[in-house]
Formats: sequence, structure tokens, C-alpha cells
Amino acid sequence: MKKTYILEDLDCAHCAAKIEEAVGKLEGVSKSTVTLLTQKLVIEVEDDKAKSIYKDIEKIVKKFEPDVEVIEK
Repeated sequence: MKKTYILEDLDCAHCAAKIEEAVGKLEGVSKSTVTLLTQKLVIEVEDDKAKSIYKDIEKIVKKFEPDVEVIEK
């Protein structure tokens, strides 16, 4: 299942790369892509993990960029 999140106010390329890498390591995630220009995170995730993964993603984003808001699209 493909899920898209808006990373509102993300403006650091290094942080975007760190977020992409960390989210990609989450259980059930097969692909993770952060596009800085559009401030989007797109993941490929197993269907049974799709609903519960938001909190894990938010935790990772806040670790690298505390001021970024994660919005599920």
C-alpha cells in the first residue's frame, strides 16, 4: 500500500535524507522517499501496518526536525 504524508516546513536536505533512511527501516516499510521540494514523504508499506505506522513516522520526523508537522494525506 502506498501512503503519502506532508512534512510541513521541512527545509533541511540533510534532515530529509535522515528521515527517509530511518522511515525506510521501519517494520513493514519496503520503500521510503522524501522529496524536499514538495515536502512529501511517500512510503510503500504492508497493508496490516499502514494504520499504525503514523506515530512511528511522526516520532522519527520530530527527532530530526522538531518543528515539522506531519500531515497524513
